[in-house]
Amino acid sequence: MMGQNLQSRVTLHNGVQMPWFGLGVFKVEEGRELVEAIQSAVGYGYRSIDTAAIYGNEHSVGQGIREALSENGLQREDIFVTSKVWNADLGFESTLAAYEASLNRLGLNYRSTA
Repeated sequence: MMGQNLQSRVTLHNGVQMPWFGLGVFKVEEGRELVEAIQSAVGYGYRSIDTAAIYGNEHSVGQGIREALSENGLQREDIFVTSKVWNADLGFESTLAAYEASLNRLGLNYRSTA
């Protein structure tokens, strides 16, 4: 694991490459500060953002990602977004619904095809 940097990636079992390092947004409130934090992180080379519906900040996370993509000449597939399903949403149908709700709040329509 020596020599890891912001561009280092690990290949998952499905072939998707996931960045080793990411920006976590737990306890960061919805708002401009979060948008700007994401913009800065992406500008500095972060390519992974970790969030969850329970954090209550997905609107700002999505806005930050969209603005960072535009500012840095990146495409949506350049950013790896991780989210989590809350305990109350476990189960096949409820997990799919929670996934769609998170995508909608994030304003992201990109889905991995791997």
